[in-house]
Amino acid sequence: MTKTQRQAKITELLDKLVISTAAQLVTLLQAEGWAVTQATVTRDLQELGSIKIRDENGSRRIVLAETPKIAPAPVDHLRRMMGEWVISVECSGNLVVVRTPPGCAHVVASALDRSALAGVLGSIAGDDTVLVVANENTGGQGLAAQLRTLAGLDSADLKGK
Repeated sequence: MTKTQRQAKITELLDKLVISTAAQLVTLLQAEGWAVTQATVTRDLQELGSIKIRDENGSRRIVLAETPKIAPAPVDHLRRMMGEWVISVECSGNLVVVRTPPGCAHVVASALDRSALAGVLGSIAGDDTVLVVANENTGGQGLAAQLRTLAGLDSADLKGK
């Protein structure tokens, strides 16, 4: 088992059970067939950012410090960013290329990633270009059309249709 798998299992156990010591966690992991030592589990807990608290019942327990979760941005935010910064949208296969003024691609990519727009597998931003990968169901043409609409661009004036 890899370190990542072990840490994922530790996270799962901490979410499900009240565990107050690394020794308890070692016992639970070993009962499930994981070959771990207390030193390894202690290092994992440190890397995961664990802390000890008293829960609502007064029990001491190990929990992972919560990191603020970024909620998906509303589509209106993406529409504003696309409308302000996107110059063109073109596609090839399941890839969509979004052009922006120099230095602005990261703004559009961030808005796109945070929007959790259906059909987007991910994006990579350069200086003035964002490469967006569409899923197979949406495809590049479908995603490019959505992005053009969000940007307020006339699709008849663009290549890649």
